[in-house]
Amino acid sequence: MKGGVGHYSKKLVESLRNEGLEVAVVCNECGKGDFLGLSPHNRQNSEILTRAVKEFSPDVVHIQYEQGLYGIHLDPINPKRTGTNIESFYRDCEIPIVTTFHSAYTFNQWMKLIIPLSTGRLGKTGIFLRIIYDYWIHLLNYYSFNSLNKEKIGHNRAGIVFSKYLQNLIPRSYLIYHGSEPSVPTPTDMSEARKNFLLPEDVNIALAFGFMTATKGWDIIEKMRVPKDWKIVINTSKNHYSKEKVKKFENAGVIDLNRGFINDRELSLLLYSADALILPYKVSSASGVLYDGLSHGLPFISSKLEFFNEFSDMGLGISVDRNPVEFSRALLRLKRDYKKYKKAVLEFRKKLLWKVVTSKHIVLYNSMINNPTSILHKKILD
Repeated sequence: MKGGVGHYSKKLVESLRNEGLEVAVVCNECGKGDFLGLSPHNRQNSEILTRAVKEFSPDVVHIQYEQGLYGIHLDPINPKRTGTNIESFYRDCEIPIVTTFHSAYTFNQWMKLIIPLSTGRLGKTGIFLRIIYDYWIHLLNYYSFNSLNKEKIGHNRAGIVFSKYLQNLIPRSYLIYHGSEPSVPTPTDMSEARKNFLLPEDVNIALAFGFMTATKGWDIIEKMRVPKDWKIVINTSKNHYSKEKVKKFENAGVIDLNRGFINDRELSLLLYSADALILPYKVSSASGVLYDGLSHGLPFISSKLEFFNEFSDMGLGISVDRNPVEFSRALLRLKRDYKKYKKAVLEFRKKLLWKVVTSKHIVLYNSMINNPTSILHKKILD
């Protein structure tokens, strides 16, 4: 399906096949996999996975675990009943399972996921009641949500995360960075890429793109006083399952491309047209947008969240308090020290090459097949 998890899965599968592995894909009806039927609304997801495993007979099952995409149920009374529609598959499958975790949250970020999307028939009263309910259900289920992650590591089970931040939240998981590479060769001149989107050539561009969800925090962009030698370019699209409305930005310093979901080639050209990423997120476990930007040589400006702080501490970008003034100042600071940040990004992006990432996956798969209870070779973390 369209989106970060689907895009990552597609690239990983292609890279594994290029290395000679035989891979079958289980996905939803909108995908191009070998087995279909997965859905957040399908309570039979475990049965679909079981049938696929029985038919394909794999050595290892690798699950891209974004809880909501399999249907997560937060129980308002008994948190022990909280789970997803694939939990029984984990309990019953005898084949080694590797899980890539796309989401885990500190308590503070978990509670910030409480965002009302619409007024509904009850108007403001409905919003108030919904916030109260969501607050209660999030408060009650924080530990049970995190337990769903932790339970997937152990005998015959291993976990992959994209950052040390997630590794701290999911102990005994293995850090393998999110792979990312440009889909087209680097243009000899940035102006070539900008012409594809009719973007000005005489300013610096900070890029924001992706699904228009409340957690992206793009309200900051709308409120910013963008420095005169900068433009912020955004491209929004609607989430496959989202109920949120794509809104129009009223800011002279912002250029809204309004192209919706774009393909890999267009995405690469859009990234090549920019000088930096801007990421004013309210919540983030991991960000495919960040990794795509880094792979195209772009430093970033982000909110001070644990995930982004990890990469700003490496000198790859700047993390600031989430308010319009701090983000405007960060653009000026980034321009002043741009060569320093750019150099660090160009060195770091070597770790995101799909061949590097895939080799680490293969080491993990082989370790699980040969001895699922052993401590993995140090090679996987190098």
